[in-house]
Amino acid sequence: MKSNLTSIIGIVKPGHQVASGRAKDSPYERGTIEMQLPFFQDLGLDLSSFFLGTLNISLSPHTFKLIKPKYTFKEVKWHPDYAAETFSFSPCGIVYQNTSYKGLIYYPHPETKIGHFQDNCILEAIMPKIPKINYGDRIMLKINPEEIKIIFNS
Repeated sequence: MKSNLTSIIGIVKPGHQVASGRAKDSPYERGTIEMQLPFFQDLGLDLSSFFLGTLNISLSPHTFKLIKPKYTFKEVKWHPDYAAETFSFSPCGIVYQNTSYKGLIYYPHPETKIGHFQDNCILEAIMPKIPKINYGDRIMLKINPEEIKIIFNS
């Protein structure tokens, strides 16, 4: 990753658990990341080395804006019963308990989603499995400011 990254402290928050397949009220038969995996792979992005779920990171009170993510896949028809969705990904890093992890910001575009929307201060990351990470833990998130802009609100 580039050295001119923006670093910001984030807090790990519970998500909807639809991405990992752990949600009891999910409309999907498996986790969405697991189901989307072959579609992204066909488009040139291999997520198979990552945990099949997302890490929800709150930047509150700050928000973010996608500028020019490394990958954007438009109208991905990953489920036969639902409309196609647009997804963007941007490389990122996380430092947790003095260990660095590389992953991707995962951004399903809200205008194409059917539900399970995130608060505008939550970034979702796809990462390798991070041992002992829990809700409420503080992490250092590193992103490329040319791809994602952090909007620092007071």
